Amino acid sequence: MSEGKTPAGGRLLTFAAWSVLVLGLWLWGRQLTVAPAPLDGQAGGAVGPGLPAAHAPLGAALPQRVDVPSIGIQAPVIPRGLDKDGAIEPPPYDRPGTVGWWDKGAQPGTAGTALMVGHVDTRSKPAVFYGLSSAQPGDKVRVVRADGSLAEFTIEDVRVYERAAFDAHKAYGPRVRGRAELRLVTCGGTYDKVAKEYTANVVVSAYLTGVGVRPGKPV
Repeated sequence: MSEGKTPAGGRLLTFAAWSVLVLGLWLWGRQLTVAPAPLDGQAGGAVGPGLPAAHAPLGAALPQRVDVPSIGIQAPVIPRGLDKDGAIEPPPYDRPGTVGWWDKGAQPGTAGTALMVGHVDTRSKPAVFYGLSSAQPGDKVRVVRADGSLAEFTIEDVRVYERAAFDAHKAYGPRVRGRAELRLVTCGGTYDKVAKEYTANVVVSAYLTGVGVRPGKPV
């Protein structure tokens, strides 16, 4: 599960490549109005072997930063809405180190699935989610929230969804009813130089397993 590598001379993540990602998120977002059932149909907090139990969802608070220590990600988070075509706006290309959070969905730490998206590369260098496919089950994702709390998520799987058979609900839908879940999403697979787009999306799925206090905040 590797992302397309930036060739000599670099390249820009094209609109066509990004549209594959945002279209899937837009379709999934529309399904929220009909409350799709969890993929595993479970009401509890069942998890995979060796993974910690789920923590109860937190109250609402806006995300400010997301960290994935195992792969060196530490990035500010900005809210993103829909563009004129009804797709989720990507983070600005001139801010490649920034992660976008879909502000019409769940807030990270609350019940439901929170979505965060980021670019894989720019014209000249890797972007914030370049190494996302290297994450492993059991790795931690920490989201600093505006109320001073630190929501800690545990990654349960990392998957690559091919564009040709993309299933938005399978990629972004809730895994377990009532859990606080998180998806980190970027373009991946291989880069098609003819079509000028990536062939897949990398989706990291995580769930809330702990809560702490933001570093530097008085207790």
